[in-house]
Amino acid sequence: MPSYTAPTKDLQYVLHDVLHVSDSDVPGYAELEPDFTSAVLEEAGKLTSEVIAPLNAVGDTEGCKLENGVVRVPTGFQEAFDQVREGGWPGLDMPEEYGGQNMPYVLGTAVGEMFSAANQAFTMYQGLTHGAASAILAHGSDEQKDTYLPKMVSCQWTGTMNLTEPHCGTDLGLMRTKAEPQDDGTYKLTGQKIFISSGEHEMAENIIHLVLAKIPGGPEGIKGVSLFIVPKFLVKDDGSLGDRNGVTCGKLEEKMGIHGNSTCVMNYDGATGYLLGQEHKGMRAMFTMMNEARIGVGMQGLAQADVAYQNALAYAKDRLQGRDVTGAKNPDGPADPLIVHPDVRRMLMDQKSFVEGGRAFILWGASLIDKAHRAEDKDADGLISLMTPVIKGFLTDEGFDMTITAQQVFGGHGYIEEWGMSQFARDARIAMIYEGANGVQALDLVGRKLAQDGGKHVMAYFDLVKTFCSDNKDVEGMADFVEPLKKASKDLQAAGMYFMQNGMKNPNAALSGSNDFMHLFGHVCLGLMWSMMARASLKALEDGTPDAAFHETKLATGRYYMTRRLPATAMHLARIESGADPVMALDAEAF
Repeated sequence: MPSYTAPTKDLQYVLHDVLHVSDSDVPGYAELEPDFTSAVLEEAGKLTSEVIAPLNAVGDTEGCKLENGVVRVPTGFQEAFDQVREGGWPGLDMPEEYGGQNMPYVLGTAVGEMFSAANQAFTMYQGLTHGAASAILAHGSDEQKDTYLPKMVSCQWTGTMNLTEPHCGTDLGLMRTKAEPQDDGTYKLTGQKIFISSGEHEMAENIIHLVLAKIPGGPEGIKGVSLFIVPKFLVKDDGSLGDRNGVTCGKLEEKMGIHGNSTCVMNYDGATGYLLGQEHKGMRAMFTMMNEARIGVGMQGLAQADVAYQNALAYAKDRLQGRDVTGAKNPDGPADPLIVHPDVRRMLMDQKSFVEGGRAFILWGASLIDKAHRAEDKDADGLISLMTPVIKGFLTDEGFDMTITAQQVFGGHGYIEEWGMSQFARDARIAMIYEGANGVQALDLVGRKLAQDGGKHVMAYFDLVKTFCSDNKDVEGMADFVEPLKKASKDLQAAGMYFMQNGMKNPNAALSGSNDFMHLFGHVCLGLMWSMMARASLKALEDGTPDAAFHETKLATGRYYMTRRLPATAMHLARIESGADPVMALDAEAF
């Protein structure tokens, strides 16, 4: 059975050596002293490694079962969920007035990575609740906040988001679920939603569904969509639970992965709903959930890559196969361990450099969210808006690839369910699809985010990279990082210039290159993160750190990324500059 070790040391390194969180003037960051964050991370690491991770294979093999309208979760999930709830983990970064601990989002993200890596399907129950609570916090009335948030923050009640219908996924303007206004100010919702994660289960007393629907007589298309709170059980004025609402689970989806999460077809049959936010402004409210969810999904891609890498590394050190071509490394044994072979090293280094670079990237992104929300920094808000499709799309595409690479390290055993490697690949696969398929993320990046506010935010990113390179070009040991980063950044700028020059007269010229641009951008982001980590580790070595081996390993891993992974930016640029013709040359009938 696979194992998981929480990467608490590396998380601490990124938070303090690289991001210097406790030195920041962002409100709440002064509390993030190393001893404090260490205590939180170690406790979360213990829970995830010892309690939640062992249930990952259980959830995969047992799955969920629908019996007479009730969903039964896998063995051990209820007890583990109770422990998570009792520890206050779901409300770590939620407001104190609703029972949360009001910790910065960056710490919640660090903890969240460990939960997702340990058991993605299980963690989705609280993750969806967090997103739904955030939407109510941002758009709900005071009465709605007081009614729902305390019990959602504690996960006494859980939450969902209901968007997709059988005939419409990305194009939500086609939805048919309707919400009929009632004399008492409520609405009656009728329709069907599919692919609803955590849609029905018995681990919580109530489930609060956030549902997109159309009010009759409203504008056509997406402009006529509103968002509603639809509880599984109606809530009385005193906060106690009343009658069962008209919402039921009609079916459990049979999925490739995340078997431990109840992915439901939800039927709304005159269910009572309460408008959240303004009429016909549902997408605005839902995007509070969607943007948070997209960062969280990017984290899922990273997390599955990490746990897969950990197990591939252990196997490569233990499995004896063949001899090192330069001479036996295990002369007393029948063969050398797999890790001596250069191609196995390549696979492991691809994974290690992605996981550690991606970890820094997502925590840096989380720090931007804190700056935007806690310090009301509009520039940070614009920058994380630009980065969101990159975090979601790049980290999940690459994260899935890394689970496949980890599986490859095992050879034939990676294909056998007993070793557990296929679960990481199957679970990671969904992250490329939900919360906006990655092709849509790329279109959003190129079609909307680049030009947002007159291109201010992408120019700010270019300036960020340029300033870092300028500040560190003469630092001993940094040439291995600064020069490749400058070259990659120039490729990114050239791609942006190509879109500016060609996109208006031929939109397909830009859209055909959008996926390559997202990946090009992602590689530059990880190049910047590795450069920042290199600077941090060089300083630690210069200061006489007692853990020199850790920092030397960081530098070697970073050099690998800069020389073996970052040059992909040139390939992506070449593809972008080939334009739309190679992509659009065939008529539909010719396929």
